[in-house]
Amino acid sequence: MSRNELQVNCAPENLKIRPYEHRAQYYETDQMGIIHHSNYVKWMEEARMDLMDQIGLNYKQMEEMEIISPVLSIEVEYRSMVHFDDTVVIQTRLTKYNGIKMEVEYRMTDKETGELRTTARSSHCFLNRSGKPISLKRTYPELDTKFFEMKED
Repeated sequence: MSRNELQVNCAPENLKIRPYEHRAQYYETDQMGIIHHSNYVKWMEEARMDLMDQIGLNYKQMEEMEIISPVLSIEVEYRSMVHFDDTVVIQTRLTKYNGIKMEVEYRMTDKETGELRTTARSSHCFLNRSGKPISLKRTYPELDTKFFEMKED
């Protein structure tokens, strides 16, 4: 496979995306014994990479094609606390995509109780390695198709 090719797994139309799960670690807690707020952003990144893997858009392959997707903005609303050893289920959805930018929403709930812990959103763009914006629609139509199929209205 050349540098400008990506192995894209064809996802059936009824692909069921499984939520990402994260078990809260002791080192993620703060002095109050709850998960420090900075860790939620890391969990969002983990969940986004998992979502991309599930639909066949491996981020490592994208980077090998010299496509990067930096964060433009993050919004997090903390609803209830996560403690050490809790398992958080993170439902991830691509809600906006236009070939140049995308927006992902996250809903984090407690695995045992179903209680809503956090809602969040992240916004990203696509750049080449030299930092110039690129349009996946124009440059990588096979990626554009995958992102478009993944987008939820």
